[in-house]
Amino acid sequence: MIRSLPEFDGAFDAHRLNATNCEVLFASYPAGTVIDPHTHATENCGVITEGELILIVDNQESRYGPGDWYHVLPNQLHAARFEVATSEVEFWFDASASAER
Repeated sequence: MIRSLPEFDGAFDAHRLNATNCEVLFASYPAGTVIDPHTHATENCGVITEGELILIVDNQESRYGPGDWYHVLPNQLHAARFEVATSEVEFWFDASASAER
């Protein structure tokens, strides 16, 4: 059923579920995937369901495995790599919408 959701048009394979002020991505990354340093306007939280995320924020590496949650603030410079095949559920919150509340 997840694969029947719209595909995410980005640097990794994912299917997306749109919700009010949030996108939910069901993402998978092949071993060896590297995501270069970048920022985005969304506030991102995610939970690893399989494999391992190596997240680099402020030149610090943190490793997240199955069941671990991570958090990236809006406009925070970050990068990631995946040494093993990894799957996760990502929540991309519209930071401007939360600021309006």
